Amino acid sequence: MKRKSFDRIVTAVGFGLAVFLLIAAGLLNWGANFASDAVSSQLKAQEITIPAVTGNPEEAADVTKFFTDNGDKILADAKQAQMYADNFLGFHLSKMPTYAAATAASRAANAAVAGNPSDEALKSEAAAKLAMVDTVFKGTVLRGTLLTAYAFGTLGSIAGISALVSLAGSLVMLLLSVLGLLHIRRVPEDATI
Repeated sequence: MKRKSFDRIVTAVGFGLAVFLLIAAGLLNWGANFASDAVSSQLKAQEITIPAVTGNPEEAADVTKFFTDNGDKILADAKQAQMYADNFLGFHLSKMPTYAAATAASRAANAAVAGNPSDEALKSEAAAKLAMVDTVFKGTVLRGTLLTAYAFGTLGSIAGISALVSLAGSLVMLLLSVLGLLHIRRVPEDATI
């Protein structure tokens, strides 16, 4: 095969790869912006205020600093969602029964009331157990939702980094392809590989 033909093929592939990487960078950047904007707008719409303290006396110093620095702010980004979910909700939920245990206790209390419907103490206990089910359910669902927002925010950050890497790769391939074009002019017509 003639060297010039081979160099033309390699240069054309290089230009094609540069265009592909440029398109990938654009799509990844769009995805990163979408994820960041969606997470931020959805979190802000909930108007969840970050407390200045978590109530956990055994938390790490960086957690205490985070909550002190962000106290009384509206939850607005993925990192805040993760910190709130893990270190505030997670701490308080760890002091409560699981949803399954709370539900079982509520069912047992309701069964006791069904056996003795006039007992006010049993009714009061059943109401307290039902309130615990409600609290645990809401806390667990909110924690899961916030951690999902954190996951999407993290994926958006990864897409943003990938967009920059793709853009850099596109520029490198474009430069190499231009150098390939310049090299083709210098290759003798009768050179082979």
